[in-house]
Order: sequence, then structure tokens, then C-alpha cells
Amino acid sequence: LPLQNNIDFGAGPEEGWKWTVNVQPVVPFKVSEDWNLITRTIFPVIYQSELVEGTGSVFGLGDATSSLFLSPSKAGNVIWGAGPIFLFPTATDNMLGSDKWGAGPSLIVLTMPGNWVVGGLLSNTWSFAGSGDNDVNLLSGQYFVNYNFKEGWYFTAQPIITANWEAESGEEWTIPFGGGFGRVFKVGEQAVNMNLQAYWNAVKPTNGPDWQLRFMVVFLFPK
Repeated sequence: LPLQNNIDFGAGPEEGWKWTVNVQPVVPFKVSEDWNLITRTIFPVIYQSELVEGTGSVFGLGDATSSLFLSPSKAGNVIWGAGPIFLFPTATDNMLGSDKWGAGPSLIVLTMPGNWVVGGLLSNTWSFAGSGDNDVNLLSGQYFVNYNFKEGWYFTAQPIITANWEAESGEEWTIPFGGGFGRVFKVGEQAVNMNLQAYWNAVKPTNGPDWQLRFMVVFLFPK
């Protein structure tokens, strides 16, 4: 059960900030002897300061997404999963969502050689219904690189790269660089994974945020 806190700084003409808490439970199901179905749903809770003069700040829910990955239960050196991603218009304010229904493909691949965990997550979502003014055509990619040290400590880099194909030419991409450190430990019998990361947006739209601070708390329930 990851609780991902993303704080974006320097967004919009007013150089405002945005705090998003992504509640994103990951739940696996066994569908046969050979296959598992892994669900990953993201519920964003957002506070956004005034980014454009006169609009004011806003707090509420953003649009939810849900990914379904069909993955072999007997994985080899490379672990993978593939399936659909769905977009739901759950935003409580027009400034926090698109008011569109959407869907598309999603893929995850990873490998764990030695102390390393290396992989990537990729999806593209297109809107197909809804009353919002703007269509959705969004590519989202995330590579992740972890190196595990002793006593549960690790280094991690897992930037989220996006491309809004509906944006004007030259305004599509957000490409961050950075990373951070974390640790896996126990509180009583509960396993917990915590990390702190920072990312600078090397490529971004004109009014996109300059950088992001990320703090994650992940509750682990191994079977």
C-alpha cells in the first residue's frame, strides 16, 4: 500500500506549488496455475496553490487510474506484466482533472540481478468519453533503478516521464532527473518501506513545475 507524496514547486505563471498524495494499493490475484492478475489503482488527493492570478487555490480529488497486469506466476530472470489502464473522471474540481473517461495499454518489465532492481513502467491513455473540453492523449513512463545496501537501506531513482500529445509542439514532454535514498524496516510486525527523493525537470512545458520533492511510505504485506 504505497502512499506517494509529490510536492511540485515553481508551477504556473505565479510560480505556485502543488501537493499530490497518491494512494495506490497494489493487489495480486491468482487466476490460474500459470498466471497472476496484479491490480494497481491510484487515487490522487491534491492541494494546489494559485497557479494563475485570480483562480485561487483548490483542494480535492484528482482523476483516478487503474492498471491491470497479467503476469506469469512462474517468472524467470525477467518479470513482466501487461494489460489495460483505465482513467476515471473522479476529480472534484475542473482544475484537478480532465472530466474524461479513458483507456489504453500498460506494460511493466523488471529484473533483479544481485543487489540491483532495474525496470520500467509504460502506458498511454486516450480519452473516449466525457464532458471535458480537452481530449486526453497521455504517455506516462517510469524507469526505476534500485541498489540495495545492508540493513534495508537502498538508493533509488524512479522519475515519472510524461508526454501530453494534445499539447502544442515543444510543450509535450516533462523529463525529470534525480533520485534518493530509502530503507525497509519493521514497526512491530508491520513491514514498512520509506524513501525520500528529489527530481529536477530538465525538460518541461512553459508553465510546468521546476522540480519535485517526493516522500513515500509503503506498507508491505508479504504473503
